[in-house]
Amino acid sequence: MVRASTVVILAGVGLLFVPIPPIATILGVLTILTGVGLRVFKDK
Repeated sequence: MVRASTVVILAGVGLLFVPIPPIATILGVLTILTGVGLRVFKDK
């Protein structure tokens, strides 16, 4: 089964390609960091 953190990281990468640069870039980076945080703290 796919981990939730992997889905969150992939969603963040997808947001980086949305053509609304300042908003999508900030949300993409925050989403990727959230996914990495989930992987570190939750999926052990």
